[in-house]
Amino acid sequence: MSDLYDRIKESAGFIRQYTDIKPSFGIVMGSGLGGLSRIIDVKAKIPYKEIPNFPVSTVKGLHAGNLLIGEFAGKKVAAMEGRVHYYEGYSMREVTFPIRVIRALGARSLILTSAVGSMNPGLPRGSIVAITDHINLMGDNPLIGPNDERLGPRFPDMSEPYDRRYIDILRKAALEEKIPLEKGILAAVAGPNLETAAEYRFFRRIGADIVGMSIVPENLAAVHGGMKVLGISVVTDEALPDCLQPADIREIVATAKKGEAVLCRLLTSFLEKV
Repeated sequence: MSDLYDRIKESAGFIRQYTDIKPSFGIVMGSGLGGLSRIIDVKAKIPYKEIPNFPVSTVKGLHAGNLLIGEFAGKKVAAMEGRVHYYEGYSMREVTFPIRVIRALGARSLILTSAVGSMNPGLPRGSIVAITDHINLMGDNPLIGPNDERLGPRFPDMSEPYDRRYIDILRKAALEEKIPLEKGILAAVAGPNLETAAEYRFFRRIGADIVGMSIVPENLAAVHGGMKVLGISVVTDEALPDCLQPADIREIVATAKKGEAVLCRLLTSFLEKV
């Protein structure tokens, strides 16, 4: 873990050579949601592959792989134009390493976005969902192993993994923008395969509304580091076990892109109100 701390410092120091902006918010743009980058006033754009120790996405066409430092809706931000996933073969510590670096740059809050499937008939395709809680079914955790108190406590509290005040502000922003906003519980799985009907049925029975292959590891690292987290997902496919249809990845990505404009409006309003 001391080696992890040193690598975080090295990466943060490299990024500071490009800008003196100290971000207050970190933002992670999920699959098909990279269009958020167009409304950020970018002061520095650094490819992941140039940042020491940074993991690089292997999912072609969905994650641009750039760290953007700039301003968005009056807030200084560090935005990840794409993420890496556990299913790509990275360890949990590697998946969450960028979150640690964003925290080291000064960010105290984190906005996580993603594309998800929905087991809840009340959350059809195209729904925008504020995550209120999660169930970790990934079989791993980025906090396993020796703990470095400089990064966070040995046993971080998870009674409020997604900040309730931020969710309330997001709800008010949605009302003003006349954007339908739902709430839901996320089940996180390792992937990369989509799930079987029996799995979707199980997720629903244990209390999950939506399912995805990200967000939870990043949330755990952020909470460990004392960050406030807001999670927002776009429903890109309906995972209803009794009428399950073959998934079309191109259609899933297209649905996510349709949600970009709405998500941009919503996040702009949210950040203006925080």
